[in-house]
Amino acid sequence: MDKSPSNLIWRKSSLSGTNNDDCVEVANLPGGGRAVRDSKNPNGPMLNCTFNEWRAFIGGVKNGEFDQR
Repeated sequence: MDKSPSNLIWRKSSLSGTNNDDCVEVANLPGGGRAVRDSKNPNGPMLNCTFNEWRAFIGGVKNGEFDQR
């Protein structure tokens, strides 16, 4: 499967509403990884991560590890 942005199925949070200015999008990669991109720049760079990296990041978000203090 081609990993170019146009061949991936991108999703964004339902919390982003109709305004794309402050949103990221996520797509599944072949092999279980994830790609992340800025919704304002769909042809720009993507951050690719493995499934385990993605799972660790999501776990940190859920645990509040990235909240500003």
